[in-house]
Amino acid sequence: MANHKSALKRIRSNEKRRVLNKYQHKTTRNAIKKLRELTDAKEAQKMLPSVHSMIDKLAKKNVIHSNKAGNLKSQLTKHVAAM
Repeated sequence: MANHKSALKRIRSNEKRRVLNKYQHKTTRNAIKKLRELTDAKEAQKMLPSVHSMIDKLAKKNVIHSNKAGNLKSQLTKHVAAM
């Protein structure tokens, strides 16, 4: 166990970040899944910018790699365009 006050604080703050990152990542994955399951093109077009925004936020905070974010956005855009 950590002995320094700053190390104990770092453990607490890391745990808070981990939980928040996990929540946001799971929420984004669910939104991506929901977008892929849509059959209505209009609804998918409406949902696409919000999903892109969620992906960008994860990449900005290094929860996912920026290249993965780009690949996801590209795949989703192609999927919606093909509807």
